[in-house]
Amino acid sequence: METALFSPAALFRGDDSDGDTDTDLSPSLSGSEQKQKQKQKQQQEEEEPFVERTHSFPHLQLKIREFSFHHLNANLLWPGTFAFSHWLLDHQSLLHFRRILELGSGTGALAIFLTKSLQLDITTSDYDDLQIEQNIAHNCASNGLPPLPHIRHTWGEQFPSSKPDWELIIASDILLYVKQYPNLIKTLCFLLKAYQPQDQKVGTPKTSITVSGEEIELEAPVFVMSWRRRIGKEDEQLFFRGCEKEGLTVRHVGSRVYCITVGASVQRQGMISCRQ
Repeated sequence: METALFSPAALFRGDDSDGDTDTDLSPSLSGSEQKQKQKQKQQQEEEEPFVERTHSFPHLQLKIREFSFHHLNANLLWPGTFAFSHWLLDHQSLLHFRRILELGSGTGALAIFLTKSLQLDITTSDYDDLQIEQNIAHNCASNGLPPLPHIRHTWGEQFPSSKPDWELIIASDILLYVKQYPNLIKTLCFLLKAYQPQDQKVGTPKTSITVSGEEIELEAPVFVMSWRRRIGKEDEQLFFRGCEKEGLTVRHVGSRVYCITVGASVQRQGMISCRQ
């Protein structure tokens, strides 16, 4: 088993860069040499469909099996997950929302970390793909957990549950494909607008988080997302404008961490203007 030793900087563009080209081939290689290197990489991925690595999370190490390649980009555990895990631990009052759904779970590492660390009720979800679901279950077993509840759902299609009751929805590094933004927003709108509290007698759960000395009151359901992947600022605004158009409120609550809710369920002071 490998220990992950990569640097996040190797996978992320700097915050002020607008480029979106990503390559692992040296520009000094000739065309034939680059093709040969690509062929060798493809052969290796076909021979070794998985790689298992040990990843360090706050106060915890996890054994995570990753796809060498996956056509839906669910193959790797991206470093943005680690930054988000730290942010969530620093804002644990948000986790008072006990029922949690993760979108774009990939390997399931973040959900496994939160379950082992804080004993939360987390459901994973990703594209309607059996391999992804089986790999998450494998990673749960590798880290001493029974399989987490999982939903196979393709963004934009009808959601399997007609009455979503998740108080908190989380996601990390899911804004890679701009063409999927409308589908993601459609799914997100359903989860936020069709929400029904699990216990109707108790009513809608509420909590608050403190950001830069300011207390922000939140009412379920809440979507909190983080990303460190290589996307341009124009693409970020495209997603935000799409959310705003559907009546959602977006607020910046940390370094590349955003809170999205329905209407005024988050205080509006400091709200992002998606039209800037």
